[in-house]
Amino acid sequence: MPKWLSATRPPGAHAGGMAPDLRPLPVTHAPLRRLPQLVVGLALYGTSMAMQVRGALGLNPWDVLHQGLEHLLPLSFGVITAITGVAVLLLWIPLRQRPGIGTVANVVVIAFSVDAALALIPEAHGWPARVALMAGGIVLNGLATALYVGARLGPGPRDGLMTGLAARTGWSIRVVRTGIEVVVLGTGWLLGGTVGIGTVLYALAIGPLTQLFLPWTTVRTPAAAPVPPTSRSTR
Repeated sequence: MPKWLSATRPPGAHAGGMAPDLRPLPVTHAPLRRLPQLVVGLALYGTSMAMQVRGALGLNPWDVLHQGLEHLLPLSFGVITAITGVAVLLLWIPLRQRPGIGTVANVVVIAFSVDAALALIPEAHGWPARVALMAGGIVLNGLATALYVGARLGPGPRDGLMTGLAARTGWSIRVVRTGIEVVVLGTGWLLGGTVGIGTVLYALAIGPLTQLFLPWTTVRTPAAAPVPPTSRSTR
């Protein structure tokens, strides 16, 4: 992740303007902050997905696949996201990835929240409403991603697949992510998922948006306990 070159260091950032540390922390560290932040972030993530679906101007690659599968299966969009999340988790086994509480919550909370949001958000009619839903959904998705990632309670299934493949193959994260998303996007499009300007804008904006919010949402690594000075014997 790129460095933030900032004169003032926001909460959660490393000294020297470096990117926040996103490695998982034990659940026992600041649970009263981190667990609600995780759930809120995932609920907002599901809501942002629903906004982009209702905008009907193009989805991110995984949601293109989810929507394509929705055309084939008598299941809700949220249930399909949960099923694909579990399927991706099974791919973690040969990659020797270990899920965290955030991994499981990712599957469950997003599935419920996206279905709830789809039930509440009406279909948009007219370009202004569709563009507003698309743009608002992308920005909200960036904030939601920063919230649940910043809680440091474990990666989502799809992120874990990406990092696991990169670790096992030696390929870069960029190459692995691009390969996965091209396959997922192409499959979803063939199944009838919506690909459009929203797909392109999401790809261009989600990284910078998440980077913008992360320094303010990332839980700090607890400081190491100070080591008491060693007493010297006198003769």
